[in-house]
Amino acid sequence: MARLGLDAKELQAIKPALVYASISGFGQNQPTLAGYDQIAQGTSGMMSVNATPDGPPTKVGVPIGDITAGMFASQAILAALIERGTNGKGRHIDVALNDSLLALFTYQAGRYFATREVPRQEGNFHPTIAPYGTFAVSDGFINVAVATDAQFARFCEAIRAPELADDPRFATNAQRQEERPELVRAIQVHLKEDTREHWLARFEQFSIPAGPILDIEEAFASPLATAREMRVEIDHPTSGRIDQVGAPWKIDGASSPIRMPPPMLGQHTEEVLREWLHR
Repeated sequence: MARLGLDAKELQAIKPALVYASISGFGQNQPTLAGYDQIAQGTSGMMSVNATPDGPPTKVGVPIGDITAGMFASQAILAALIERGTNGKGRHIDVALNDSLLALFTYQAGRYFATREVPRQEGNFHPTIAPYGTFAVSDGFINVAVATDAQFARFCEAIRAPELADDPRFATNAQRQEERPELVRAIQVHLKEDTREHWLARFEQFSIPAGPILDIEEAFASPLATAREMRVEIDHPTSGRIDQVGAPWKIDGASSPIRMPPPMLGQHTEEVLREWLHR
């Protein structure tokens, strides 16, 4: 924006109360580094914790750095607007994709700071709890989250493998985590005998947290997405009725409407130049 004469310094000289947000790959004090999402996923370490044990570093399937940087920027903007309401002061907010991804490490960062142990590549399995991850069934895959010893006992009963609950190698979570490869192999033998629908119904019966692994088509068509109005139709000026992702928040039990379609290329150029920048 600086090359267009629209950087924070220039604009705040005109309007000191302006709240101005800059989003880049690595921060305003690192201007020479390219700010692409996948680059930031690599430099932040995100690709290392998203990888399977024997696989290469793996990026998240959506541009999570771009998305979270925008979310953190919106939070900072709102905080600055609240502050401005008390003192009339503007702010220049600097948000980086790399910083935003580092902020997502939460307990992984806490574990590393406390132990200085670099997190292993766990893939779809939990780094400290077992069995907690993705399992194959006869017609696909499911996620299972067995977090306590009591749940493990019920889980073994649900998959008709009580011998696993009685096996001293799997008596505690620490032991199950230590012997996870062997435990997963034993569980898979049973789960592959039946379908996703069968096992999810069975786990619901035994109060075991579990869920299907859906593709995008299945996810947006699911009762969960439908009930929460996460797929909505709106009018587009050239394409007619189009599908859009709904708002992920509900206020007083109601969904927030999606009022505007994506803008056309250059749709607001004249408005911005004439009405906002007076050019």
